Amino acid sequence: MVGNKVSHSNIKTRRKFYPNLQTKRFYIPEEDKWITLKVSANGLRTINKKGVYAAIKEAREKGFLNK
Repeated sequence: MVGNKVSHSNIKTRRKFYPNLQTKRFYIPEEDKWITLKVSANGLRTINKKGVYAAIKEAREKGFLNK
């Protein structure tokens, strides 16, 4: 996403907004293994809400994960 950085003197400069990505390890008891995912802060909230196995299954169905 792009936008403007606006200074105190109201000068506009183009800037980019990047997602808040975090590298996080998750344990999947159904598969009895650890995986490392690079997820956004919003994705972490989704994983906490649905559970890691359900969130990964949904991401695979939508094509967000390779494996």
